[in-house]
Amino acid sequence: MEKLLLWLLVLAGLSGIVAQQDLFGQVFVFPRTSATAHVVLGTKNKQPLQSFTVCLRYFSDLTRNYTLFSYASKVHDNEILLFRAYPGTYTLSVAMDFVTYNCQEKESPEWVHICASWESATGIAELWVDGKPLPRKGLQKDYSVKAEASILLGQDQDTYAGEFDEMQSFVGEITDLHMWDRILTSAEIRLVRNNEALPPHAIDWRNLAYEIKHYVVLKPSLSSMYRVLQAAQNGKL
Repeated sequence: MEKLLLWLLVLAGLSGIVAQQDLFGQVFVFPRTSATAHVVLGTKNKQPLQSFTVCLRYFSDLTRNYTLFSYASKVHDNEILLFRAYPGTYTLSVAMDFVTYNCQEKESPEWVHICASWESATGIAELWVDGKPLPRKGLQKDYSVKAEASILLGQDQDTYAGEFDEMQSFVGEITDLHMWDRILTSAEIRLVRNNEALPPHAIDWRNLAYEIKHYVVLKPSLSSMYRVLQAAQNGKL
């Protein structure tokens, strides 16, 4: 029986499937432009979304456009899409409609923390970059985001779980991805940016279900922030 369990674990490792894992201090590295490399994410959410908040931290020196978060349904490939269109310009899409946000981008590549949220009742969408809110905008009032979804990092889905364009692929590093089925408050956004724990949610970096496809590598973060946080959690500070 022990040999059978060991063999099953080996097969799971070869396929890149990890059921649930705490990825604190880890990053997904997307090393090169690709029409195939991506990470498939699992979610605990099984119901249509009347609101959501997605947060992540990324690091890239790309000057072209690229995809940060892609949530496709069988009805809309851009059910939810967080996209960096140009330097200092982001778009958030809900059910193929989108709004654009402009902000000052840093001159040299640095880690960026970004949160996007939306609610059906008002259609109001928010974008927070490095803890600062941008002007709120509106789209798809009274819509419900479909629950059955293909959720990916690294690629923009032009069909459900497929048809990737390498010139929209992400190259760089992504970490600290979370998704809630509600709007976070400004205080909660600050907590998330500082890697403080919040109650269980739909996609949780500290308990993540994922599958790596093609050339994506899971590596320890090189950011000193995680060494400080880890030391604090271990009671060494």
